[in-house]
Amino acid sequence: DDGAAGVPGDAPGTFVVLDAESAPGGAWQHRWDSLTMATVNHIHELPGDPVPPADPAARANALLPAYFADYEARFALPIRRPVRVRRVERIGEPGRARGLLVRTDGAPGTWRADFVVNATGTWTSPRWPSVPGMRSFRGRQLHTHDYVSKDEFAGQRVVIVGMGVSATQLLAEISTVADTLWVTRREPRWQDSAAPGALAESVRGVDERTRAGLPPGSVVGATGMHRSSWVREAETRGVLVRHPMFMAVEPDGVRMPDGSFEPADVILWATGFRPAIRHLAPLRLRTPAGGIRVAGGRALDEPRLFLLGYGPSQSTVGANRAGRDAVRAILADLAGPAPG
Repeated sequence: DDGAAGVPGDAPGTFVVLDAESAPGGAWQHRWDSLTMATVNHIHELPGDPVPPADPAARANALLPAYFADYEARFALPIRRPVRVRRVERIGEPGRARGLLVRTDGAPGTWRADFVVNATGTWTSPRWPSVPGMRSFRGRQLHTHDYVSKDEFAGQRVVIVGMGVSATQLLAEISTVADTLWVTRREPRWQDSAAPGALAESVRGVDERTRAGLPPGSVVGATGMHRSSWVREAETRGVLVRHPMFMAVEPDGVRMPDGSFEPADVILWATGFRPAIRHLAPLRLRTPAGGIRVAGGRALDEPRLFLLGYGPSQSTVGANRAGRDAVRAILADLAGPAPG
């Protein structure tokens, strides 16, 4: 996460990885302490380096960054950090471009690349919905991105918005120390186990959207909600009760669709993330629908650019496959005519 790799770098036949973080591990190092290896989604191994055996109670924000650091060292990856990419521009006109220019806040400030692999993920781009009255709220509002510990909410009334994995995990956790109200825009579709082919079908749907230049959407969101261990535990305690999304935020709470008022000290927006791709804006790749046309991990309107963790590659296994395909495509292009 939060890195952009130029392939090759300034010297022919070389590459460099630019990482905005100060240490290995991307977004994993920022996850909350209570997210353990038992509750985290399945982690697919990095190529050639199995995930080490771990105590289910081990903190994901400690074990996984260490795993990434070991991987970097094992393969002696040329990583510069912390370096934040500010802009990616074409050198020359579209169709006659001579490469891409990557402008950063580091030293050197710019990098010339024949190809750029963008792997910036979503963690730095939390999705905040727009709801009437949000600015009037006198309590605290935070996003999953900012969550640290349930202890900071002890004895308070917390409204949790969202129906993804993070929303249900945090609901189960916070409800042990606080009074919670869970709201979602849609009724969750609960599944005890994944239907055969459901994930593959969802990935195909997201792939079709990205090819068409539509916003990617979520692979997990299209497969339904699974009754995980924390979901079943929250059900047993009677706190997993879904309410419809409120109409407005007021100074001391939220106004529900039936006109009733629910007091709140805190609103936690577990409303997901958007792709962190603002630095790609100079390339003018966004369609009127708001997405970038991508197929096989490659931007259809700028063949020098590859996007990993975008659309159907929003998982470790998906990014691994997309990364392998990107490298193969780049090597094939380097061996043949330059892309137009």
